[in-house]
Amino acid sequence: MAANSGAASNGATRLGWIGTAHIHTPGFSNEVLKRGLECGGIWDHDEARALKNVEKLGGEVRSLESMIGDDSIDGFIVCSETVRHLELVTELVKAKKPIFIEKPMGFSVEQSLALLELLEQNQIVFQTGYFSRGQANYRLLKQKVEEGFFGTVTRVRASNCHSGALGGWFDTDWRWMADRSQSGVGAYGDLGTHVLDLLLWIFGGITSVTGSLSMGTARYEGCDELGEALLKFSSGAIGTLAASWDDVADPIRIQVMGTKGHAMVGSEFQLAGPDGKFEKVDAGEGVPAGFGAFLDYLEGKSVELVTPREAANRDIVMDAIYRGAESQTWQSIDSRWH
Repeated sequence: MAANSGAASNGATRLGWIGTAHIHTPGFSNEVLKRGLECGGIWDHDEARALKNVEKLGGEVRSLESMIGDDSIDGFIVCSETVRHLELVTELVKAKKPIFIEKPMGFSVEQSLALLELLEQNQIVFQTGYFSRGQANYRLLKQKVEEGFFGTVTRVRASNCHSGALGGWFDTDWRWMADRSQSGVGAYGDLGTHVLDLLLWIFGGITSVTGSLSMGTARYEGCDELGEALLKFSSGAIGTLAASWDDVADPIRIQVMGTKGHAMVGSEFQLAGPDGKFEKVDAGEGVPAGFGAFLDYLEGKSVELVTPREAANRDIVMDAIYRGAESQTWQSIDSRWH
């Protein structure tokens, strides 16, 4: 993907925070403070939450309208509940400023497509939270696939799992993320979208999917805590994708099987050629991605950004997985998206 070059501002970069509901808000705040960036204001429908974040980030609680009309703000960060993304971005595009929207981009396929149209028609610089693209191991894996190291890729297995439900991460401040009426998805969509992004980015389009979801510990009523999908790629490769809030470890994130080679990728990169013998490989250094890349762009650096169409594509495939799981059927992906 071509790099995007941002325009450095004359002074410190000023950010407008539009919602602070997401569990990644504290981490994003820490990164902003580490860089010495300024808070141009915080809007949140939950005033107590807005005030709490003002205490950390500085600035002040402001109306959405006042921030949209503030020329000193360089970009917006949308970390609201997912169900609010469309109504908020509909207003934010009026400012013609770069917008970071925490994943998933939309609450539903319909909202994702509406957001795609808004962002493209208004020529908005966009980014979302697919930070895994920047990690060295996955970048090396993409390179090896493009070089043909694996021959014909026949199978891919991927997972993204943590112990969020086991640890009660979503019991209090982040409870909305386990409420599908506000988040649109449960554990599977929350975590699975990260590795789904990697699979589409590395291995190309997906033509059809199905899945199976489970409530797991049933800690959060009506919310899936884990799941697994079967994926058919345009290339002919078959994939599986697991995601869970009920796992104590996730040592191997991606496995690749091909006619000439294999790979196992987690914290280490293990590669095997035609002899089948695995060796550890040093993948080198990664690059900024996700939220960090958005901040780099605002600071005038050259970065790779996720396109709105890519983000919509991930939401479309994820929605099909959920529909396949709920109906116990295969779901085809429209050819325009693979």
